[in-house]
Amino acid sequence: MQRAAHLAGRGRPASISINYNLPYEVKIMRTISARMVLLCAMLCGVAGAQTPALTFKFKTITVANAQSTAIYGVNNAGVMVGSYVDHVGVRHGFKLAGGKVTAIDDPSGTNTYCFGISKAGAIVGFYANSSGGAQAFLYQKGKFSDIGPAGSMGSQALGINDHGDINGNFGDSKGSHGFLLKAGKYSTQDVPGAQFTLGGGINNAGLMTEVWIDSSGNAESSRYNGKKYTTIDVPGEASSSAGAISTLGDIVYSWEGATETYGGALRHSGKVYKFHVPGGDRTFGYGLNDHNVIVGAYTDDKGVLKGYQGTYQ
Repeated sequence: MQRAAHLAGRGRPASISINYNLPYEVKIMRTISARMVLLCAMLCGVAGAQTPALTFKFKTITVANAQSTAIYGVNNAGVMVGSYVDHVGVRHGFKLAGGKVTAIDDPSGTNTYCFGISKAGAIVGFYANSSGGAQAFLYQKGKFSDIGPAGSMGSQALGINDHGDINGNFGDSKGSHGFLLKAGKYSTQDVPGAQFTLGGGINNAGLMTEVWIDSSGNAESSRYNGKKYTTIDVPGEASSSAGAISTLGDIVYSWEGATETYGGALRHSGKVYKFHVPGGDRTFGYGLNDHNVIVGAYTDDKGVLKGYQGTYQ
């Protein structure tokens, strides 16, 4: 099936087949984005070209002895989730709370990615099954459950709100579609005119972000209120991949430019502010909460993927 949100990049052919078996870091170098014991270095940056400017402050987050680290989600209590590759090359999902890293590895497969976490601590993500395909999961109260519409060829869960509603994607014989799991029932999300719909985030009001692939193979993003899809791309960039959405409607992004440039962005009060982690090469925005905290990943000057936590004001 086709890959989920945050992996669609510019320049792909009209027929898109994304290989789930590639390491996530390899995929992000080819596409729009990559969607800790802490080694923290305080970094500061300021969004440019907008008036008035927002001020962003960043700190790096890595798992001790890990080859790579990425943060994908954060709840309102500041608990983060993500994925890392350990010193022997094995990928794990994880939760980071109070400075403590806890591995979250689905026992039904390998290569676990944790993408979203609710106020109650319910975690969603996906893992690789025995066939190498992606399988969405929900982890709550210490138990893993596979999720996804019946008959799916593959699935990924990317966002969860505090009501337990889940946004994700699945594949079938017709391609890739978004899904919403609400009160135990699935509904399919297909952005009009999209070749593929790839899911995204969901806030407590039920507003969703949906990443989709256009006829040129570029990633675009829409906000969905249950009735209407509104395009919300990062202005001036070739591809826009929206991630989490806060209760007030702030949205975090990864974007790719026409010249293979990569960065993060924040939609706040109707304006879009681009940002980069200082000292980094490529920056990717994935998660945010209602307290002006954003999370994501960036590559340093040696090409190593590291997580970050940022704040804005």
